[in-house]
This record gives sequence, structure tokens and C-alpha cells, in this order.
Amino acid sequence: MTTAVCTSASDATARAATRPAVRGTQTLTYPSFSSYMRARQPVLLRTARSLTANPCDAEDLLQTALTKTYVAWERIEDHRALDGYVRRALLNTRTSQWRKRKVDEFACDELPEPETAGGAEDPAEQQALHDAMWRAIAKLPDRQRAMVVLRYYEDLSEVQTAEVLGVSVGTVKSAVSRALGKLREDPELVLAR
Repeated sequence: MTTAVCTSASDATARAATRPAVRGTQTLTYPSFSSYMRARQPVLLRTARSLTANPCDAEDLLQTALTKTYVAWERIEDHRALDGYVRRALLNTRTSQWRKRKVDEFACDELPEPETAGGAEDPAEQQALHDAMWRAIAKLPDRQRAMVVLRYYEDLSEVQTAEVLGVSVGTVKSAVSRALGKLREDPELVLAR
């Protein structure tokens, strides 16, 4: 993971302005650029901050625009319009950055998320319903609760439930029927439907 390092744009650009530029075999220095940059840097930095959300990105943007201005210093005829030139360089550089940004989302015909089975609800709602069901089952008499748990949670047949509890199959059928009737009338479960 990389951490953004924010250095002052004025310091880096000032160092670049005092270093000679090399063009072919010629070495170029522009003291007038250095004085312009020092005088106008706070105003231009405010413009750069209006173009980006992050102050460090704004400083980088201004440094890039001032570098472009430094390279073009000889070609700029009207030095009274330097602010406009730098502002245009800021805007063009920011537009280029925006266009080159990595796009993480792509339009496609199929959704990448798996479809939920049977219109599954929110997990929090499912957990609330599960808790309400257990509270309602806990309110049942012991014998009915045991039959409901064995029959529906342990997934035993009526015959197997009768064998485990030592009762007849008819007793299991009638007790489970009464228990389900009580569960249908439970106020917590009525609100969940």
C-alpha cells in the first residue's frame, strides 16, 4: 500500500526554477519565472484547490502546471497574461488526469452479484425473525416444544418423533397441530408475516 506524501508545491517548483533547464547543448535559467512563481503561487494554489478535493493533489497539479509554464517560458509573448496561461495549464492538466483515471466499473449485460434465492430478505431481518421464532417456541408447553423441535428443526418424521418421545403417531400429529396453531397466533410472528 502506498501512502500519499504531500510536499509544498512552492518548494519543489522553486528548486526547479533555480536549476538550469537544458535544451540541446544550451542551459537556460529564468529568474523572472522564479519571481513570478513566488509572487503568484498562493493565488494559483487556491485555483488548483478548487479543481481537486485533496490539498496534496492540488499542490501536485500546480507544480505540474508551473513546470509546463517553465518549459514554455520563452514562447510566452505577453508576460502580463501569465496567470491565464497557468490557469489554462491547470485546467488542461486536471482534465488529462481525469480522463486517464482508472475505471473500476464496466457496463455489462449480466449483474456480477449472485441472485438471491427466492427473494431472500435482509440478513438482519432474517435474524430478527429467527429470534422471534425461538421466543415463540420457548412459550410452548414442554411436550409440544419437544415435538416441534424434533419434527421441524431435527427434521424427523412423525414416526421417528413418536419413537423418540415414546408416544403414538396420532399424539405427535395432534400435539404438533396445536403447537403450530399457537405459533400462528403469536403476536411477534404475526407482525413478521
